Order: sequence, then C-alpha cells, then structure tokens
Amino acid sequence: MASVPIIPDSYNYVLAEFECLDPLLSALRLDSSRLKCTCIAVSKRWLALGSSGGGLNLIQKDGWKQRLFLTHKEGAISRVACCLHDEDYVAVATSQGLVVVWELNQERRGKPERIYVSSEHKGRKVTALCWDTAALRVFVGDHVGKVSAIKINTSKQGKAAATFVMFPVQIITTVDSRVVQLDYLDGRLLISSLTRTYLCDTERQKFWKIGNKERDGEFGACFFPVGKNSGNQQPLIYCARPGSRMWEVNFDGEVQSTHQFKQLLSSPPLPVVTLRLDPRYTSSSCSPQSLSFPKLLYLTEHCVMTWTERGIYIFLPQSVQVLLWSEVKDIQDIAVYKSELFCLHTNGKVVHLSLLLVDRCIERLIRRGFWMLAARVCCLFQNSVISCRARKNLPLDKLEHLKSQLDASTQQDLIMQLEELISKLEPLDSACSSRRSSISSHESFSVLDSGIYRVISRRGSQSDEDSCSLHSQTFSEDERLKEFPAHQEDEQVELDNVSHASVTVEADRNETFLPFSIPLSFRSPSPLVSLQAVKESVSSFVRKTTEKIGTLHISPDTRGRQEAKDDEQLQELTVNLVASPQEEKELEPESCQLPEEDPLRDLKAATVEALAKLQDPLLLLEPQCMRRVLQEWLIYLEEKFGSKEHSASSVKKSKTVCAEEERAVLEGNLQLDPTEGDPADKEQSSILEDCTEKENTDETCASKTMCENSTDLKGPLDCCFKVSPPCVIEPDVQKDLVELTTLCFELHVFSCGNGDAEESSDRSLPQAASWTLACRFMRSYFFLLDLKRLKQCIITMYATSPNVWETYIAGLKELTCDSPVALAMENEDMLKILKQLHDLGPWDDSPLLLVHAQRLYEKFGETALRPLIKFYPSILPSDIKQLCRNDPAHFLAYLDSLVKSKPEDKRSSLLRSLLQPESVRLDWLCLAVSHDAPQRANTVDAEGNPRPRSHLFTWGYSQLILLLIKLPADFVTKEKMAEICKSHGFWPGYLFLCLELDRRIEAFTNIAHLDDLSLLNGEDGSIPETIEEWKFLLHLAQNHSTALHHHGPQNGNAVSNGSPSCPDCITVENVALLLAKAVGPNRALPLLQECGLTLELSERFAGVCEILRVAEKRQRALIQSMLERCDRFLWSQQA
Repeated sequence: MASVPIIPDSYNYVLAEFECLDPLLSALRLDSSRLKCTCIAVSKRWLALGSSGGGLNLIQKDGWKQRLFLTHKEGAISRVACCLHDEDYVAVATSQGLVVVWELNQERRGKPERIYVSSEHKGRKVTALCWDTAALRVFVGDHVGKVSAIKINTSKQGKAAATFVMFPVQIITTVDSRVVQLDYLDGRLLISSLTRTYLCDTERQKFWKIGNKERDGEFGACFFPVGKNSGNQQPLIYCARPGSRMWEVNFDGEVQSTHQFKQLLSSPPLPVVTLRLDPRYTSSSCSPQSLSFPKLLYLTEHCVMTWTERGIYIFLPQSVQVLLWSEVKDIQDIAVYKSELFCLHTNGKVVHLSLLLVDRCIERLIRRGFWMLAARVCCLFQNSVISCRARKNLPLDKLEHLKSQLDASTQQDLIMQLEELISKLEPLDSACSSRRSSISSHESFSVLDSGIYRVISRRGSQSDEDSCSLHSQTFSEDERLKEFPAHQEDEQVELDNVSHASVTVEADRNETFLPFSIPLSFRSPSPLVSLQAVKESVSSFVRKTTEKIGTLHISPDTRGRQEAKDDEQLQELTVNLVASPQEEKELEPESCQLPEEDPLRDLKAATVEALAKLQDPLLLLEPQCMRRVLQEWLIYLEEKFGSKEHSASSVKKSKTVCAEEERAVLEGNLQLDPTEGDPADKEQSSILEDCTEKENTDETCASKTMCENSTDLKGPLDCCFKVSPPCVIEPDVQKDLVELTTLCFELHVFSCGNGDAEESSDRSLPQAASWTLACRFMRSYFFLLDLKRLKQCIITMYATSPNVWETYIAGLKELTCDSPVALAMENEDMLKILKQLHDLGPWDDSPLLLVHAQRLYEKFGETALRPLIKFYPSILPSDIKQLCRNDPAHFLAYLDSLVKSKPEDKRSSLLRSLLQPESVRLDWLCLAVSHDAPQRANTVDAEGNPRPRSHLFTWGYSQLILLLIKLPADFVTKEKMAEICKSHGFWPGYLFLCLELDRRIEAFTNIAHLDDLSLLNGEDGSIPETIEEWKFLLHLAQNHSTALHHHGPQNGNAVSNGSPSCPDCITVENVALLLAKAVGPNRALPLLQECGLTLELSERFAGVCEILRVAEKRQRALIQSMLERCDRFLWSQQA
C-alpha cells in the first residue's frame, strides 16, 4: 500500500465545493463566448450575477432558482452590490459609469423598479460599490478617485422622507488615485486607493489618512467587527501592505501593529474538496510568499480572506495565523456571505466554496452519498478526525458505515487506509474486529432467566439505553439512520418530491424571471437512496440475529409469520420478537389481521424510484435515458389509472411487439379525420387500407393492438376526459404523480412500450400520429397533468397541430362545465359575464380563465377579444393566437388594442416582453403587414420598386409594425424584417431598417422612387453624410424620369407631381437647395459644377443661395459681437 501524505493536525478547516454551478450558468446562457458573467455579489437570499450583455440575474440561493432578470441599456454590468440589511435593494454599475438602484418589491409581490439612476460617474469606470449597514445609502468609487454617496428615498420610508432628501447624490471626497475597495461600518467609510487608505466619518465629515507610508498597487482594506461577547471593544481595521503584511488599525485610524505573514505562507497548500478532482496534498514546503492582497474581506468570525492569481488565503489576523491557503487560479473577484465564498474566474465561470471544519465536511459528504471522496478526505485529515471534537461529529459507526460503502474490488487501498484510521480510534481486541459488519460487530447476546434475549453493546461511548434489549438496539439503529439524510441548519433543505428534471417553474404573480429550474450536480440524492445501503446492513443484522436465537420459545405459527415479515423489516427498521409464550398468545390474533393493502403501493414505489433516478445529473443530460425511466414508470400508472383495454394492450405490446410493428400501428391510426386537408392524405389512406386488409387476414397480437388503439384514437372529443382522480390520492403523492405525468407529455412519452422501439419510432413518426397519441394521453390522465406547463408545451411543441389544442380546451371545458361562468354563458350578455370573471379574480395565470375566454370567443366573436386585454397577463397574446388560429385578423386586433392600452413610453417594453420566443416577431410582422393594408399593386411596381408617394398610404397596424421593427434585434432578424417590409410595400419601415443596416445607398434609391423630399431629413439619419452620397443622390434626381411626375398617382395627401418646381419632389434643384442648406452655398456650387448640373438650376436657386450667404454673414457677425461682449465683461470682473 502506497503511503499517502497526511495533513498536520494544525489544519482543522477546509474549502469544499458541494454544488457545481456550471448548469446554472449554462441555463442562464452565461457560458458562451459572446455572453459571460462580469461581476458577482451575494447576500443571505440572493446570488447576483452581472453579464456583459447588460442583464442582472438574481438567483434565489434556496433551490438555485432564478427569480429576477433586470435589464440595462446603459452597457455591460461592471459592479453589483446587494443591500445586506434590506435585501429588497440592489445597486448596479454599468460600463458607461451610471449607477442604477433597484427596488425589487418582493414583499409586495410587485415588479422590480428603478428608484434612482446616478450619472455622477458617467464616462468613468466604477471600481467599487458599497452599501451602508443601517441606512439606504450606496457609496460609489471610480477609477479617478471620486467617491460619492447616493441617498435612496423609497415608498417604504413614507412621504415625509422626501422633504429631507433634497440632493440624493453627495460627493464624499476625491482621493489621489483609483479606488480599489470600499467598506462601511458604524458610520465610518473605509476608502482604499492605489497609494493609501482613508477613513471617513460620514456623519461629522471628517477624514483621516491611515499610516504614513504610501504604497503603489492594488491593496485592499476592510473593517473587522468585534464579536458579540467582546463588550465595549471597538471594531478593528486591517489594511493590506506590500510583502504579505497587514496593518492592524483601531477605529480612529491609528496603526497599532504590523502583521507579517510571509514566512507563514511557506506551508504547502491545502487541497480544495471537490468532485472535479481527487484531493491531493504535498508535504514538501514551498518558499515564503511575498504577496500583494488586492482586496480584504471579512469572513465569519475572526477571519480575513483575500486572494491572488495563485490562490485563496484565509488569515486569523488577531493571532497572526494562517487558517489555510489553497490553490485556486485565475480568480477575478470573490463575494462572501458568512462562510460561503462565490469565486468569479476570468473566463466567467463561478465556483461555490464553503469554509467549514474537516469533520463537518466529511459528515456532509457522507450525507450526500459521496463515499469515495469522504473516505479520501478522512485519510488526508487523519489527525483532525482522530481529535476529540471530530469524534463527536464522526462517531465510529459512521466511519464503519463509510467503509462498508466502498467497493472492495476497486478501492482496496482506500479501505485499508480507512481501516488503519479506525484502528487508531478503537484498538483491536479479541471480542471486536474492525473487519466485521458496521452494525453487528459491536453486539453480543445473553439469555435471561425469563427467556428474554438481551443485546450487550461493547461501545464505551454509547448510552445505556442502547443495550436494553434487541428491540431497543434496533431502535437505536433507526435513530442512527435518521441523522444521515438530516440536513444541518447551514444547508438548504431539499424535498424528495421535487423532480429536478423539470425545466419550468411556477412564477409568483407579477415577478419577472426566466422559466426554468436548475438541476445542479453534486446534489444530495433522495433520502431513500441514502438509506438503502444502511437498510441492507440492518436487514443482514436481523437475519443473523434470527439465526442465532433460532431456539426461541416461539410457536411454529408465530415463527412462520415472523419469517413472512422479514421483507417488511426494510421499511420498518424494527425487530419485534416475542419475549414469552404468554405474550405470543396475546399477539397472535392481532398479527393474524393483515393490514388493508394500499391500492397505490406499487405506483408509489415506482414513483419514488423514478424521481430518485431523475435526480441524477448525468441522466438529465440524456433525454433518451429520461424517456426510458418514464416508460418504465408509465407501466404502473396505466395499470392503476389507464383504461383496462389500453393497459392490457400496452403491457402486451411491451413484451411482444417490435419497433416496426409499433410504428405500423401508429401509422394505421393516421386516418382520424379524412376531411382535414393534408398533402399526404392519399398516402395515409393507402397505408390504412393495407393495415385494414392485414386485420382481416391476420389474427396476430399486433393486429389486435391496432384495433384497440384505433378505437381509442377516434378523435379528441370522442372520449370523455378523466378530470378527477378515480380514488383518493394523498397530496404529496399526487404532486409527484403530476410532476412525472407532465414530464411524460413534455418528452413525448405516451406509451410504456419497449424503450428502444419507442425512441426509434418517435423520430420517424408522422406528425398526425404524434398528436394523436398526445390527445389520447391527455384524455386518459387529465387529472394528473400540470395545466400551466401543459399549455406552454402545446403552444411550443404542437403549434402546427390544432387538434392537440382543441383536446386541451375540451378537457378544460369538461373541468369547468359546472362553474357559474359556464352556466351564465347561455343566458347572460357579454358585459355581465366579463364582470363576473373580474369578480372571481385574481386569476394569476390560471388556465381556467383561458377556457372561459374560449367560450366568450365562440359565442360573441371578435367583440369578446378586446375586453380581454384587462386580464393581461393572466391571458397572454400567445393564448389569444391559439383561440383565433382560424382568423388571424382577430388576433391582430387584440394585440394592437393591448399595446395601445399602455402609455407610449411603455409600449416598446411591453411588446418586447411579449416576444417569447423571439421567433414570433417575424410571424406577427407578417400578419400585421398583410391585414388591413393597401393592395400590393398600389405600393410596388412591376419591377419591385416603390411607386411614387406610396409611403403615404394608410396602414391599419402601422404603429404596431413600427414598434416591432424598432425593437432591438440581431442582424439576421433585421434583414428578414426588411425583406418582409419590402415585399409588402411598407416603405417607412423598410427605409428605417435600411438605415439601421447601413444600406444607405439602397435607402436613397427608394427615396428617389418615392419622390418625397421630406424623407431626406436629419432626424432619422436619412440625409446624406458624405460627398459621395450627395453625388449619388444628385445623379438619382437627374435620372429621375420627368414622365413620372406628370403621370404619377396621388396617394394620401400627396400633391400633384406634374410641376418640376414642386417643393417636395425629388428634383435636381430641390436636392441642390438641400445641399446648400446642409454644407453652405460656397461649398455646394463647386460640387454642382463638378457633377455638371449647374445648367439645370433656375434663378430661384441663385436667389436662395444669396439669401443663405447673407444669413450666414449676419450670423457670424452676431456671434462675434456676443463674444466681444463676453470678453469685456470678464475683463471688467477681473479688474
């Protein structure tokens, strides 16, 4: 066995990574080269991640769910800070130097809002942000040394507070160089620059320089709060100095002492405990490290943390000790909260580390089921594990249990090292061997006079209660098992009934966040999985005990019943042996009464097993594996809740029908509605004929299954829905069933057949067969489907299958057939029904409101849609589009009314929030330009060019179109929108997009065809900017056919184009006048002579040029006169 270096007993702490945040960054799309994380902050509730795209992601640490996404148009996020005493406030600094303060409104369940934007540091790089520890005030430092304070006035403070905040931004000071770090405590602001550290009393506006010696470089400083039991002792300050030194400073800014850590840092680094790499330790010392600490952060009690490009360093400055240092390279920034460290690396990656005692680390690894890593840490930190304190958290039975979980064939060396460690804890003797079972090795038995068998424990550390009887001994094992899955206070509780395979989460009302739930790796498995190994040990112990005491005075009947119950010992974890014949006789009648069997027992067990499997991070990355797990679970669901014929056929198919037969069955079901227009109708009918012929001639299992399925799949409305469970289901069980059933629908797992066959056929199934299976699945398990997720899945995955949506609506109608709104729909008018719906609110995003809207639309038509805008966002435009899929014009009317219902300054943001996914922008644009629009022949000529003045036509949805094309979008999307506008003749939008895409020549060409000089204005950038553009425009005007002006139509309010002197037509003279106004007559005439266009100019052009010269001369004279007056005034003031 190779010797492994052992870490000295002076090290009792370690940095550990229990959760990998890579899936979180991937879900947030912060792991790409285009978009990455730029800054980080943390509080008790939030993990804040700023991105290079200007977005701020606020992730709730409890469960790692993204709750909020805040956007900033002012540039990338450079700094972020969370208010620790009121987590409803976040401060953000952008790359443009603006500081934005957000109020999240989490208590009032409202939308986040900007409560202040400071431009005090605009144009500068904000290098530090810091919140006041008591008041709502933010301190800001930039790269030139300017420090300001932003006083926040919010609605929480009441109206009276507004009178006292006259100037919310206050300039604190300007130091001599860039601000490296800011810290605040008890009315004192600590400013660390490149040269020295300053202490500021913000109440009395006093400043102190700390120390006399300057420094050159990035050195941090932080406050060191005193403990709760330190009486009236004031906080301390620690300032970084060159050469791995720190100043210890009192609260008045006086240097007390200098601490040197250079020699202490010659010890080898401690490994970081992580599943990414095996922990390794080298006992050889390294050379002393002379370091510069760029920032100092207070970490838990008595610790100060810093980092360099080489690693992380944690000090005990008061006792001048190095708690630990570990190699973690390429760190850009670190945010800390208590003992948690969130490290942002230069490549945008985020790592979550925890500082904790070694024994606590091992205990947590054991609870999470990371056996091999826990064993390696035990062997490395043997000295710490042997200590008295560690023995309390890591008793001998836990280490024995850890050893029993290791694979003896592949991890023999590790087992031997662990045995050596256990032998140091308790020496070997004749009665106890370390190679025995972790439970049975510590007990022996004695028979009392009464016939009771007594269990004697040989552990000296166990209480006397553990050695009372066999029953009490087993009970102690049960208690011991309970502590394995139990989480400590510093860990987040994870519920077993939560499926991490889901990719959507329910949103709180009026909260903006991306819909997803992150399945992080390194999660602790289900407690049932953690208990399984220990249960096997207990079961083994029970069997051995039964063999040893096989001569008990127990009647044969009782012994038989006891053996029959051995399998149930795994669940109960108790051994109920009868002590005397009299007690046996009393218990016999009771034991003969078998408990009532739970009808859902098999389904519950399968559900727990499926959820446990789906929590595996590796399985979440393989959709085929997830489908296979769900198919195995679906067998049990169909046995309990599916129709008997369907269940029998599914089980039979899973055993006998191969993939090709199953595909033939599905294709045979294609003829559901022969009236629906499908290009493949003939092919489908021929397939159906073949299948029918096969049914008549072949009496095989597959043909029987086909008959059953075809009767099952007649249509979405032929069969009644199961809208309520057929039996009573416990709430927790139903929650798990809903999760898995909905996941089956999302992953297209509609059959419990053979997994490989299902997967191979799923990729090649016709579309009609896919939606047919979906409809049947919804009818069978409607009461077990999450209606919100189901609706979203249908909208995104079955957009081209209207039957699936109709089936969903039919199920909702069945569910709400007895509601008062449905009953009132027959007799009441529309206004009364709408009022009734409003009174029944709030609806949030309940799908039940959607089915009432469907009923209204079916009865009253388009007039019922416009009033539905007041139910936004409970009803979204995507829902209305599904309702009006047969008449898109109705959807456009609703969308236009919804947008116009908001103020003009909020319409763009509303429309942008509705474009989910982004691809619907092009669909909506195509609808808007093709409805209530002029005829294409009136806007586009035969050559595809604009007709003169055709941009003045009235478009019914022009405002909606312009909002769509003016929203930010990528280059490819804007090109597609430009082609849509050009093909339909919407020239205002096409010209706007040409200028945005820098296709200026194309824009000027179309302006010439439109023959409207008013389009050449400087407001939207359409006026020529270079001499070449002016020449091109002049040649366009010269080549413009005069016949167009004589025969062009009049559109809108256009005037006659017959006269070449028309003031708003594209003529050489009008363009020349525009040139003279833009660059001046003296520069315009040489350009016109160069183009040979002076002969086409009239006397009017010469007169206008002369007027321009006079106006320019007078303007110069006026400016000169004003400058002279200012000069005389300034000289008089100086005298």
